[in-house]
Amino acid sequence: MSFSVASHLIGEGHPTFVVAEVGLAHEGSLGMAQSFADAAAEAGADAVKFQTHIAEAESTTREQFRVNVFPQDETRQDYWQRTSFSIDEWKKLANYVRDLGLVFLSSPFSEAAVDLLLECDVPAWKLASGEIGNLPLLEKLAKTQKPVFISSGMSSWEELDGAVDFFRHREVDVVAMQCTSSYPCPPARWGLNILAELRTRYSSPVGFSDHSGTGVPSLAAVALGANVIEFHLAFHTKMFGPDVSASLMPEAAKELIRGIRALDQASQQPVDKDTVAEESLPLRQLFTKSVVVAKTLEPGTVLGREHLAFKKPGDGIPANQYQRLLGRRVKVRLPKDHLLADEDLE
Repeated sequence: MSFSVASHLIGEGHPTFVVAEVGLAHEGSLGMAQSFADAAAEAGADAVKFQTHIAEAESTTREQFRVNVFPQDETRQDYWQRTSFSIDEWKKLANYVRDLGLVFLSSPFSEAAVDLLLECDVPAWKLASGEIGNLPLLEKLAKTQKPVFISSGMSSWEELDGAVDFFRHREVDVVAMQCTSSYPCPPARWGLNILAELRTRYSSPVGFSDHSGTGVPSLAAVALGANVIEFHLAFHTKMFGPDVSASLMPEAAKELIRGIRALDQASQQPVDKDTVAEESLPLRQLFTKSVVVAKTLEPGTVLGREHLAFKKPGDGIPANQYQRLLGRRVKVRLPKDHLLADEDLE
């Protein structure tokens, strides 16, 4: 099963869809957001993703910080307001991203955010795991008939099943994304084993959303068949922000995507061992061994194991066929290291 997001086909047999996650790392600066898009494009990503928070539509002053590192914000609602863009700024950012040849994505956290992003022509949705139980939001997304990437970070199987079934019953394409809401996420919690279960359970493309701060789990996920990879992007390890420790720097992102493209090529070009062996015949002859004479032999000698040696190159009788030579008589005098041939024997 496959489907398209903008010009990209997503599913088995197609290149991995790579998403660079910016979230709110731009801190409310449109210029910084555009710089992140530049870095994502330079790294070779297919898409860059942000988060669309409209404070009055999603939050109250009682909402707590996950990581309270924002000295200028008294409440999380203040943070949403400070880092938000106007509709005109969102449109500018979306167009800037598309002009770079990337797919513009952003996670909506309210129905109002969905309306805003529709005005920006977003081609698909990323549903944050905290929103899986937000039925009004799911209903709003389903009505658009756009594909949905479902994050499973904080979800149980029952909750994830419910969300996938909800969209499936409304003929909306989905990608179930394995993810662990831990920043940074240690290896013991990557959950790579869940990818196979997602594919079996939903018979749909699957993805991996990485919070490890390294490229290792994403490469492993692609090798295990992930169709979508998402990673956090930051400019420097000393950059301000709660997600920096779970992010890749631009050079690491570039190296990761090079690795993903190599794995794509490898998976799309299966190798036949017999064909490779045939193509490697000249090399095989250099590195394999033939049956040779261990010491000078006179005519009439009955070959025993002690008369044979096995040496390179492998352009004669293969060493694994020596047993068929035992008990045969030598026709002519054979010097040491002579490449034994059937014509030398009775």
